[in-house]
Formats: sequence, C-alpha cells, structure tokens
Amino acid sequence: MSLTLNTFNALTVDVEDYFHVAAFDTTISAADWETLPQRVERNTDILLQHFSDHNASATFFILGWVAERYPELVKRIHAAGHEVASHGYSHAKATSQTPEQFLQDITAAKQLLEEITAAEVIGYRAPSFSIGKNNQWAFSALQQAGYQYSSSTYPVVHDLYGTPDWPQKPYLRPEGIWEYPMPVLNKLGKQLPVAGGGYFRLLPYWLSKKGINGFLAQSDVPYMFYFHPWEIDPNQPRFHQASAKSKFRHYTNLGRMEAKLLRLLKDFQWRSVKEVYKL
Repeated sequence: MSLTLNTFNALTVDVEDYFHVAAFDTTISAADWETLPQRVERNTDILLQHFSDHNASATFFILGWVAERYPELVKRIHAAGHEVASHGYSHAKATSQTPEQFLQDITAAKQLLEEITAAEVIGYRAPSFSIGKNNQWAFSALQQAGYQYSSSTYPVVHDLYGTPDWPQKPYLRPEGIWEYPMPVLNKLGKQLPVAGGGYFRLLPYWLSKKGINGFLAQSDVPYMFYFHPWEIDPNQPRFHQASAKSKFRHYTNLGRMEAKLLRLLKDFQWRSVKEVYKL
C-alpha cells in the first residue's frame, strides 16, 4: 500500500442500529436486541440514495450482526460501488475482549461479509475507536485475520476513547497494518475533533465546515468523515431510562442531521477509504 493521495476526502459510515451504540451499553442488553424494532436497513437505504444523488462513494464499516440479518442490504451497498468493510461482529469494544475473543469476532465478521459480497474485505473499524495503548495486540489480530487497514483510533482526549499522543496521519504499524486515524484540528495547542459523529450533529453546520476546511488547510492528507445510519432517524424508539448524558449524546439534533449531511455531500467530494488511499 502507498499513501498516494488525490483530491477526494474519505466518507465512512458505521453501519449499526440505534440500540447497538455504546451510550446504551448499560441500558439495553445485547440479548434483547432481537426484540427491538430494527431500522438500520431503512436508514442505510436512504443514505445509499443520497450518495448516488451526489456522486459520492463511501466505506461502509458494517456490523456482522447487521450483515447476518440483512445480507441483501450488504449486497446493495457493494453493488452500488461502495467499499464494504468490517465493524466487527458483535459491537463489543476491543477493550472489553480478550485477544482470543477479539480475533474470533473480527474473523467472523470478515468471513460473513466476504461470503455475502464474494469480494475481499480489507478494512476494519473498532466500535467506539476502542484500540489504544492497552490493547495494541489488536493490530496483530487484525493482521492474522487478513485485514490490511484499520481506522480505529482518534487522537483526541475523550472520556470513552482517545489516543491523543498517537500519530494524526495514516501510518504503517509494525504489525503490517495501516492505521487511518480520525482527523483532528490543531488549534491553540489543542487537538479538536472534526471527524463528524456527535460533534457534527451538535455544532452548527457552518462551524463544522470551518473545522473541515481548517483541517484541510493545515494537513497534507485527506479529511475523513464518519457517522451512523441511525443519526438521520429522529423517529427511532427512545430509551427514556438511559442516563441524561447518554440521551444527550445520542438524541441531540437527530432531526437536523439529514439536512446537514446533504450540505456536506454538496460542499465536498467524497470517496471510500480504499479509493482515497489507493488501497
């Protein structure tokens, strides 16, 4: 692999449903997922149409749990020319798994996605960017499972994740895995998150756009954006028993996200990780 770059930026989607998110880990048990209304297929199909309308292609980091239940959705993503990549199987954080459990999880997800698409899956993103100093063995597991790259680190300070002293640019790990960290804006001695997700929903669009342009002005690598299908779905079921902090993180500005996303698709050019980095 090389770091030959082009003018496009990387658009990424973590394909999971609203009940998979880490904010609700203590609110809803994985054993109950099957009993909940599932909305991931509907939401992802809406995204596929938006991407088609704006000539954008993306990397879809798909949860194995979702792929098992919606193989036709995975096929539609692949057939539309997008990159199918892995988000693991069970949405368990890498920090919550043993090396053996992690290897089993990422291997099962990769094999399932490859069976569905009849194409090689080379990319992986850890749930909640949960690879860091204390579990660097995860990169060896990724290499063993046959992945070629990861996008699982975020060089910011955050209460749930973060590798602020790790590289901010793509780099080849000693294990032979390319790591593509989420972008940050370096300003006033701080590393500010500008990669999307909850921050994109929370902030006004003009400020997010300013942050993206700031990153592009200070960096010689493409920008990478990430979000989830549930973020464009204000009508999803609500978990009122969740903590106030979790509800704020998950529900803030869901009704505004789709319009913001459409502006983002119009204002920048987007391709998959595989295309942007010539993998």
